[in-house]
Amino acid sequence: MNKPIKRAFLDTEDGQILYRIAGEGEPLLLLHQQPRSSDEFRELMPIFAQKRCVIAMDLLGLGDSDKPPRMYFVEDYAKTVIALLEELNISSASILGNHTGAFVAGEVAAAYPEKVDKLILANAFGFDETGKEVLYRRFSDGFKIKTDGSHLMERWSARAQYVGSPELNQRWILDDLKCSGYPLYAVWAIQNYCLEAPKRFQLIKSPTLIMCGTEDMKTFDRLGLAKVENRYFVSQAIPHSKVVEIEGGTICMMNQIPEEISQVVINFLDDTHI
Repeated sequence: MNKPIKRAFLDTEDGQILYRIAGEGEPLLLLHQQPRSSDEFRELMPIFAQKRCVIAMDLLGLGDSDKPPRMYFVEDYAKTVIALLEELNISSASILGNHTGAFVAGEVAAAYPEKVDKLILANAFGFDETGKEVLYRRFSDGFKIKTDGSHLMERWSARAQYVGSPELNQRWILDDLKCSGYPLYAVWAIQNYCLEAPKRFQLIKSPTLIMCGTEDMKTFDRLGLAKVENRYFVSQAIPHSKVVEIEGGTICMMNQIPEEISQVVINFLDDTHI
């Protein structure tokens, strides 16, 4: 029987943060990509909750969390992670972050090493200056609200070729619309962090698993966001890390292949020799 997933809010000085929580045992915190929300882990949470206390939060400015009163840095997002752990009386946790969430998770491990047991960084691709510009342009252009409503079809078409099902695309679109028309807080944060990430990630001491979706890499390369050959920049910054490539994994892989993703993660978390 699946453990019930409960939702609640954490009050912070910059607004309320929605989080989902289920299960009991060793804590595992899940951090989503932008422009998604904790809904990105809807399929994974019931699997992890069978043996763990699993928590997924909506980063400020995304999902059902409030829009912060100012532009955020990745370091600010990391502080909200610590605030949530403290609210839940969790002294330390393992953390899985995907895309944007991976950079936040990495900063938590670098800045608060005593708070992180094991670290899983998924699809943390290295941006260069050109990639930063492309990232901002795609998000600023793609998330404007247009008077004729054409932005709705544009958002639907953006991932239709690889999202897998109209039902999943609908979930992505709902998250898209929740941050449309607002400043791109998380995009701005990642833009200003990604070039410093290798230096910051050198501070990470936690056992670390790096996961890369092979199709996700190719999509980022095709869009001019990051080069496929640069996908190992995180593992080079964290030499003690283990790298696993998820064959066929797309930007939607957390939703599309949860059984495969969860098995890789659980094997890593359960490995007592790491």
